[in-house]
Amino acid sequence: MRDKIRSLVFHKSIVKFAIVGYANVLIGAAIMFGLYNLAGCGYWLSSASSYLLASVFSYFANKRWTFENKERSNRAIALFALNIAICYFIAYSLAKPIIYYLLSGFEQSARDNIAMFVGMCIFTALNYIGQRFFVFRTQRKENGQDSLQV
Repeated sequence: MRDKIRSLVFHKSIVKFAIVGYANVLIGAAIMFGLYNLAGCGYWLSSASSYLLASVFSYFANKRWTFENKERSNRAIALFALNIAICYFIAYSLAKPIIYYLLSGFEQSARDNIAMFVGMCIFTALNYIGQRFFVFRTQRKENGQDSLQV
């Protein structure tokens, strides 16, 4: 049991996911904070646009390099889009009210920027779980039986 937990927590895909995630965060943060602070777009438009655009990079980098998934299917694209949408909705729906509550004395611009940062952190954790265990899981043969590789 301990080895199974260790293999889940210290899986090689976590390091690769972190590298892709770092690049993705740079791309996404530039878009999100640029739209919010420079273009005057709101919280939801800025954060949603960021995830929509950065997700294209993330899909290809994580599919090919992080999770080494060679399958060609529309199902993986649909699962990826669904995973991104669910993770985004949960992360940003939680982050904004929590930060607004905790930082009620701050001005709206500061709360929104902090909420977007917290949303990025929540999203990253949820997104890794979703991509690893649902979107890019692969089948392997083990002793003549199919099993999911995680």
